[in-house]
Amino acid sequence: MKKLLLLTFILFILTGCLYPDEQRVENQVPYQDQILSVQQAVVQYRIENQALPVHHRETETNIFQQNLINFQKLVPKYMQQPPGNSFENGGVYQYVLVKVEEDPQVKLIDLTMTKGIQEFQRKVNDYRRKNRFAPVQEVVATGVFLLDHEKLKLKESPTVKSPFHPDHRLPLYIDGNGQVIVDYTIDLNYALNKFEHDFTDGDDVREILIENFPFVPAYSVPYTVRDGEVIFTEN
Repeated sequence: MKKLLLLTFILFILTGCLYPDEQRVENQVPYQDQILSVQQAVVQYRIENQALPVHHRETETNIFQQNLINFQKLVPKYMQQPPGNSFENGGVYQYVLVKVEEDPQVKLIDLTMTKGIQEFQRKVNDYRRKNRFAPVQEVVATGVFLLDHEKLKLKESPTVKSPFHPDHRLPLYIDGNGQVIVDYTIDLNYALNKFEHDFTDGDDVREILIENFPFVPAYSVPYTVRDGEVIFTEN
């Protein structure tokens, strides 16, 4: 009996240690609750310091990923600790600020998609080192390329899970610099049909995701609409 209880206890401990980050209790708190607490801390910090508590990344080309929140500036004066679901606290989300020039808003980057992106990027980089060029299969749009996944020794074209819709898988392409980008076309079509908007040809329609979801479209490029169809914006 004692051996059985000991075995049960050990299994309980091991299960807890191996529990996926996204299933940790602190990661199950509704996004909005944790976002609101960070938003309040950011507002208070801005009032007192006339600045924003961010790591500004000048070289980051995606405008939604340029301003990572620096929790060292917020803890402990403005909040006790980073949110339990934040990367800084062992969670699966990075907190960022968008619209920093007008009305700074706290949003999330879903890091569960980052692993797949990084793995694909490594394969692309390795292939380019050996062959000089990436194995382009199709030109999707100006500066956007679909690669031959078989030449990269992949069983199928790579995708990542969407943070905006649980049933969506998002294709991975590369841009003209060989950097992996995520194609959010399916999410954008979904959002444009679901939410009211007044976008016209030429507008960057990624804004509809920012306005209606707690996440940002990380690793994305601009999109617009033409005759009601979502397309990559041509440079």
